[in-house]
Amino acid sequence: MSAASVEQPHDDRPLIAEANRLRDRNPGYRVEIIGGQILVTPPADGPHAVALTDLMIPFLSAGLHTTDSKVVQAIGLWLPTGVEDFAIPDLAVVDADYGDHYIENNCYDPTVFRLVLEVTSSNYQTDLRTKVSAYAEAKVPVYVIVDRKHQRLHVLTDPAADGYASHQVHAPGQMVALPDSIGAKVSLDVTALLEAGKR
Repeated sequence: MSAASVEQPHDDRPLIAEANRLRDRNPGYRVEIIGGQILVTPPADGPHAVALTDLMIPFLSAGLHTTDSKVVQAIGLWLPTGVEDFAIPDLAVVDADYGDHYIENNCYDPTVFRLVLEVTSSNYQTDLRTKVSAYAEAKVPVYVIVDRKHQRLHVLTDPAADGYASHQVHAPGQMVALPDSIGAKVSLDVTALLEAGKR
């Protein structure tokens, strides 16, 4: 059973108040604020959900969901890109003490995020463009994108002021080793992930 969301007083934060109203009126939709713009994403389709579940397996198998770190879905990341900005990545690897770094509106300090991951949906340009600069500015060390539109896996590392200094694009048939900085050795099978995500 899920509890009803609690509306926090955001009189001095009109975008958050509006984002929360949209979220409450549209169950299943993901509502984020990036660059001072409210972004609303429709509920994921079945293949998106399957790809996301398949993605969790290598992270869990590598021991990243233990006392040191957690593998979590849809946890809010407070962004430095604007006074009300936050994103909700599909999947993240966070420090186990993330709860001690709560900011507001169900969001946590970006310093606890080791990796964020997005599986693209109909608004794929948000993941491939808007979120690249937002996550880089938040200094999230690793950003992975399962690009279902173009059938590619993107691994972005080394956040910089205007994006990520390293952006590797991987095609089907490749196995991709993620940086050890996430806390364990994790390899992703590009073909398997893209097949799982096909509509």
